[in-house]
Amino acid sequence: MATRVGIVGASGFTGAELLRLIAGHPDLEVVVATGDTQAGNAVAALYPSLAGAYPGLTFAAYGPGLADAHDLDLVFCGLPHGTSQEIVPGLLDGNRIVVDLGADFRLKDAGLYPTWYGVEHTVPELLEESVYGLPELFREELRTAKLIATPGCYVTTATLALAPLLRAGLVEPTGIVVDAASGVSGAGRAPKPGNAFNTVDENFVAYGMLSHRHTPEIEQNLTHVAGDDVQVLFTPHLAPMNRGILATCYARPTQAVTTESLREALRAAYADEPFVVVLDEPPSTKATLGSQSVHVTAYADERTGWVVALAALDNLTKGASGGALQSANLALGLPEATGLPIAGLYP
Repeated sequence: MATRVGIVGASGFTGAELLRLIAGHPDLEVVVATGDTQAGNAVAALYPSLAGAYPGLTFAAYGPGLADAHDLDLVFCGLPHGTSQEIVPGLLDGNRIVVDLGADFRLKDAGLYPTWYGVEHTVPELLEESVYGLPELFREELRTAKLIATPGCYVTTATLALAPLLRAGLVEPTGIVVDAASGVSGAGRAPKPGNAFNTVDENFVAYGMLSHRHTPEIEQNLTHVAGDDVQVLFTPHLAPMNRGILATCYARPTQAVTTESLREALRAAYADEPFVVVLDEPPSTKATLGSQSVHVTAYADERTGWVVALAALDNLTKGASGGALQSANLALGLPEATGLPIAGLYP
């Protein structure tokens, strides 16, 4: 019997990506997809790419009791930051699993939300209950999770590039610099001046200088693996492409390292990971397009004394909806890779 799935906020890009991935999942069935701004409209009208998979599905309006009314086993929330915490307490019931794709349950310290998100957290007691949805770090915890906090897309990229090096004690926990560039889909479906075609085309721009909300999340993850407080200077950039993230991370070594010793640490950490590929050349976003795969590598620069770690992924797949589905598979007791494409689209 298929697991009955609801997607709250399905009209956004992460919702559309979830619908695409679940269409190929043998154990999940989308029963209801909400999108208040699109309520009453066919999914196929907004996303013609989904017409073959969901010919009769219409966006519904969200209302209290929706999960119970549709007898849902699993609910994905693809809502703006600050919104999920208003409805998640009402969705958590019995054995139901809730996977949030926003930031509302990612940070364990409720005191960080006013600083980085500008609001107090309204249900801080759920922060301890939530499990961070990055299987490469929290796989065992995810197997029994009822509330899953899907990581930020930049955070997944930077974490997977740096975590093995910090865990092995090869780089210093402070003075880390993360420069990362994302495709325009990371800004969401809603039109804004900053993601208009004439703004983005033939342009490359930094944003969120010194204050991007993913900074404390990156530090939280890397502190977890390093066993010491990690400090990161994070600068995101908007690149003129639809999808993808490339993170270039700089750190100081704690000992004599070589490019090969750094890559060996990556290979050892990811030897059994189904979706992480360690390369001997720089990764590219195009190589991961539409897939759950993350491509990583590292270099040691003898001239400057810096370590450079790089990672690329698709911000909507592994960086959001695919990551959410991977975690949900674990929580449901299913094979982790079910329904997730390992090969990218090319050309």
